[in-house]
Amino acid sequence: MAGQQHQSDARILDRRNLKDDHRCLAALLSPGMAVLDVGCGTGAITKDIADIVGPHGTVVGVDRDRGLIERARVHCSSRPNLLFEEQDATRLPYDSRFDVVTAARALQWIADPVAALGCMKRAAKPGGIVVVLDYNHTRNGWQPTPPAQFVAFYSTFLAWRDANGWDNEMADHCPALFEAVGLEDIRSHVQDETTIKTDAGFAEKTALWSDVIDNLGPTLQSARVCDASFLEAARRSYDGWRRTDLVQQTLSMKTTVGKVPRV
Repeated sequence: MAGQQHQSDARILDRRNLKDDHRCLAALLSPGMAVLDVGCGTGAITKDIADIVGPHGTVVGVDRDRGLIERARVHCSSRPNLLFEEQDATRLPYDSRFDVVTAARALQWIADPVAALGCMKRAAKPGGIVVVLDYNHTRNGWQPTPPAQFVAFYSTFLAWRDANGWDNEMADHCPALFEAVGLEDIRSHVQDETTIKTDAGFAEKTALWSDVIDNLGPTLQSARVCDASFLEAARRSYDGWRRTDLVQQTLSMKTTVGKVPRV
């Protein structure tokens, strides 16, 4: 199974925004900054970054998925300070160009995160900052316990990720990775996303895993880790359960921030 590439679901990416989905970064931005968004997807968060840095700032969003970059260019064409480029996070061409370099939910899909972080560090100016938001998938949780069919799917999902060299605990490992590439003043902040049944966005946020099953289903089948009937049972059981019995979902996340040395 090793060597597969993940293709993100545009439906999931389009629902995100800077204020709700990359909160620590939002607090670090100011007008006039130059920002690089690595793994920008459809640009949903990137365009919000461009709005904050304003006309005297610049933002570049990069992603390896050409389809997502093309979608981002169409949806964000009204912002002259925003540019999208097709780039591999482990081969970024930038050198000492940005005040802030960020990646949200992206390192979890990279088998060599040290290479990606090294490129991100190099892209930042001396004294600039690197900001990474990511998951610890082993700590995601639901109340009450989900149905057995979905639990089986989630276990398969984690095993498939592990077989491809993608770190299921990336959020907790980021501080050590930051240190390994030579970043300084490293801080980590808990950014768990918890939603309860009475929240206005509960239905949309808990639909995440239905979308994941739909998006990853063909890939998991081609990898021969499950079949169509397994996926159908997982989705049907999860959908019914989240509409009736699910009370709380928690996605375990952390933001790690580090500074590029000035010397």
